[in-house]
Amino acid sequence: MNFTVLEPKVQDYIRKNENANTTQLILKGSPFAGITPAEIAQQIEARKKAKRKLPTWYAAKQIYFPPGLNLEQTSSEITAKYKASLVKGKKLIDLTGGFGIDSFSFAEVIEQVIHVEQNKELSQIAQHNFKQLSTQDNTTFICGDSIAHLANSTQHYDTIFIDPARRDELGGKVFRLQDCEPDVLSNLNLLTEKSDLVLIKTAPLLDIQLGLKELGSVKEIHIVAVNNEVKELLWLIDKNSSFQVKLICKNFAKDNTETFEAFIEEENQAKAEYAQPLQFLYEPNATLLKAGFFQLLAEKFQVKKIAQHSHLYTSEELISFPGRRFKVIGSIPFSKKTMKSWSNKKANITTRNFPISVETIRKKYKIKDGGVDYLFFTTTQDGEKIAFHTQKV
Repeated sequence: MNFTVLEPKVQDYIRKNENANTTQLILKGSPFAGITPAEIAQQIEARKKAKRKLPTWYAAKQIYFPPGLNLEQTSSEITAKYKASLVKGKKLIDLTGGFGIDSFSFAEVIEQVIHVEQNKELSQIAQHNFKQLSTQDNTTFICGDSIAHLANSTQHYDTIFIDPARRDELGGKVFRLQDCEPDVLSNLNLLTEKSDLVLIKTAPLLDIQLGLKELGSVKEIHIVAVNNEVKELLWLIDKNSSFQVKLICKNFAKDNTETFEAFIEEENQAKAEYAQPLQFLYEPNATLLKAGFFQLLAEKFQVKKIAQHSHLYTSEELISFPGRRFKVIGSIPFSKKTMKSWSNKKANITTRNFPISVETIRKKYKIKDGGVDYLFFTTTQDGEKIAFHTQKV
């Protein structure tokens, strides 16, 4: 951690050049002694990323940002606050403290938070930033191996949070639990022995059924999306839980928050009815698709499904629905002849259970991207390849 970065004149320079081309700034050299052009560029690039992802950090003064990869891996402010709404008790330990976004949110609702991070610089950065952001002094910072610290500790925690690193030794992305560091599966007994509640953050790509099988006493799974992109899977483990597993789907959209929750067994018991498109078409948000609530959506919202594997829904009357809603303009049987009418026109294209990719459809039929029209290419319950012409409502 280079404290020269925090000098007022350097901070002013970073803010004034926030929108500058950092490559050109590096070529110009550093205007300050004791700090390299690359270090200045790193802070500028980090502020650009933080503007939307971490608005509180972006707005605060004297904030020190970590290297790009660390910032990429950290939670967004909105998902960190959501995690803080799930924890309980008076004492929490964050075993993968990192840049400290999650720990900071935990510290706003928990009396005592322990931030453990094995990277010395990250630990220092987090500790410095906490002093700039909060008047509270309820967070302890420990630099070291978090699993070793937990194993040697006599403390019992109300909640343990862990977000294993999802990068291998070569820097490639991994998502299976056994490939992440620390290894949650090998240390699961330790985690449950040392706490009443364990909250685990995993990669969005992790298979839910596989995670359930490996983790055991899962009480809840939270599927968290921001603007319809799944960012996190959160596994709430209660060793004393004998309840059915509940899936909570949370999509933080620009103008509203979409929430849907149900027990896994409800999907297994639900039955959908099928129909050709009626007056309105619905596309579930990404959290629902990840959860696999395909039959249950039809039953809960009293809508018809287009086909078993298409995951598009339809109704005669417009309803509130957790996803995108469209007015059906017409149906187009998929053929070379019918698609000619869209040549050189604009349309937003989505495929669901369809053998041809969006890119191929655009190229083959010369359909430009954009406009107010939406084409959904799918396969009906009867096996017919079709495109639905729709517009948003």
